[in-house]
Amino acid sequence: MRRIAMWSGPRNISTAMMRAWENRADTIVCDEPLYAYYLEHVPVDHPGREEIAAAHDADWRSVVRWLTEDESSGASIFYQKHMAHHLLPDIERQWLNQLTNCFLIRDPREMLASLSRKMGMPELRDTGLPQQVEIFDLVRRTTGRVPPVIDSADVLKDPRRVLSALCNAIDVPWNDAMLSWPAGRRETDGVWAKYWYDAVERSTGFEPFQAKHVDLEPGLLAVADQCRGYYETLAAHRIF
Repeated sequence: MRRIAMWSGPRNISTAMMRAWENRADTIVCDEPLYAYYLEHVPVDHPGREEIAAAHDADWRSVVRWLTEDESSGASIFYQKHMAHHLLPDIERQWLNQLTNCFLIRDPREMLASLSRKMGMPELRDTGLPQQVEIFDLVRRTTGRVPPVIDSADVLKDPRRVLSALCNAIDVPWNDAMLSWPAGRRETDGVWAKYWYDAVERSTGFEPFQAKHVDLEPGLLAVADQCRGYYETLAAHRIF
């Protein structure tokens, strides 16, 4: 089984990307498997916090065993949607070697404008960008290769070209099924879907790219400035 870990930050079309992979007949997916553990250890005001902790496995060791060892589905691909900031410092990293690690990024200004509408004023740690860079550097050192990075804007501008380039980079056959999917919620969605996934539940494919003019209040602008270097570090390695 090919186990693909897509390390993203919030509001990065990460759920649409999960839909694209789930629509392949050869693929199963999971949705933010370390979220419950994260919420047990980080004092953030996320909607549905208690519900998430009750419904999902909060033991990172058992989650990792499932992510790296389970073969029960019979699928040839296991696509794992991860929020990079859920990989807290006390979680061991060696298991990442058993995954094909990829990275999904988005312009920090656009991401922060969207994220702040859901959770109020975020901090740098809430963006996932420092953690993405840490994981990226670890994977590059361990494998001796630069792992694939895709930008959400590039995906929206040309989904077929960017996703086929991603598949080629990780040696997975391209499948046109990744370009569209049925609307609605999935059993594989986390219980947080009702708080975060309203737009993707209406979607049947990637939305056309629209350039946005984003005006941030001073507090968000300061966070965006903190994000910029991390984003540019990853963006320099975009595969497209």
